[in-house]
Amino acid sequence: MSAKHPIVAITGSSGAGTTSVTRTFENIFRRENISASIVEGDSFHRYDRQSMKVAMAEAEAAGNRQFSHFGEAANLFVELEDLFRKYSETGTGASRKYLHNAEEAAPFKQEPGTFTKWENLAASELLFYEGLHGGVETEKVNIARFPDLLIGVVPVINLEWIQKIHRDKSTRGYSTEAVTDVILRRMHEYVHYICPQFTRTHINFQRVPVVDTSDPFIARTIPSPDESLVVIRFANPSGFDFPYLLSMLHDSFMSRANTLVVPGGKMELAMQLIFTPMILRLMERRRKALAN
Repeated sequence: MSAKHPIVAITGSSGAGTTSVTRTFENIFRRENISASIVEGDSFHRYDRQSMKVAMAEAEAAGNRQFSHFGEAANLFVELEDLFRKYSETGTGASRKYLHNAEEAAPFKQEPGTFTKWENLAASELLFYEGLHGGVETEKVNIARFPDLLIGVVPVINLEWIQKIHRDKSTRGYSTEAVTDVILRRMHEYVHYICPQFTRTHINFQRVPVVDTSDPFIARTIPSPDESLVVIRFANPSGFDFPYLLSMLHDSFMSRANTLVVPGGKMELAMQLIFTPMILRLMERRRKALAN
């Protein structure tokens, strides 16, 4: 953690909805006039798209059916930790961008599925990370110790699978069988790398559908926000004005002393109400540290 150079990290698995959370934070940064360096977790994958296909084929030929983007072998955990460490100390650090599609790749005159070159981040007031591994700990790295605010986005598992199946089929042209194979391949590393992060987060947002999702592989639609509740867990509830949040979020309630439940359609508003004062406190702490 760093007073002068704060870090906010959003962590969650593929299809969990971390990209939507990022848009909420971008709105906060724009409204409060905060300059943020935004880093995507995909930038720290070890392989580009074609190299990943080769690595997966080699792993499978060697009898490894658990090789995936979720695990250590397919990611640059050391480099990600180094970015977090250097940013917390100096306000900069090396990153790159993964070019997901032709639109993103065009300005760089590269092929989709490739990486841009490594460059130091421009000067900013805050580092914002969104990806798979913002709270990872292994025998070699402890990335979770650096974020000043670590947030988990964790739909219940069937909803997460429904979202991933629909996204990969509609935007990437995959079949249900192909997406199912990816889910099964990732399960071991999901349990060992993704899930443990959510015990280290400061706040978790878990969307829970209130419609039947018992077989996610045949679901025709993704449950809408109005067909969901959002369970918000605070690791340390002290300092939060829960009566105020309950009054501002209609039909919300406390299920435990550290757990707020809100209607799914109120998730973005809840984030705005919870995170805006937290970000402003980080900025005030930064101003005081720089002044001293």
